[in-house]
Amino acid sequence: MEDWRIKISVLWLFYTVAFLAVLSLGAFEPGAIEQVMAGEIGGIKITPELLLTLAILILVPLIMAFLSLTLKGSINRWANIVVGVVFVVLQLIALGEAVATPVAWEILMEISKVVAPALIVWYAWKSKQKA
Repeated sequence: MEDWRIKISVLWLFYTVAFLAVLSLGAFEPGAIEQVMAGEIGGIKITPELLLTLAILILVPLIMAFLSLTLKGSINRWANIVVGVVFVVLQLIALGEAVATPVAWEILMEISKVVAPALIVWYAWKSKQKA
């Protein structure tokens, strides 16, 4: 198995852990539990659609971690490049929101959630030279 596939798989797992850490750490913010009990998170109403979106945002990187180790050649590369770019864009938006309401831990975590998929795209792109 090629080294770049393992790196990409680990980066997808890293991203997922960072995503879950942000959700978990957010629960420690003052007033967060009261908001959840009132049916909101950060001013956003908790709906089945929101929960489905969060589930997808957690499952896609986990699926990509598996696929990164099992897909062959150019399909693997392009799947990681396309999904990686989508996640970079999503995380840049989240980073912008985190910077707008500066909380040090959140900015740190959001930066890590930009770097991981950016590295995924980089390693997938570079793998073409090794193929």
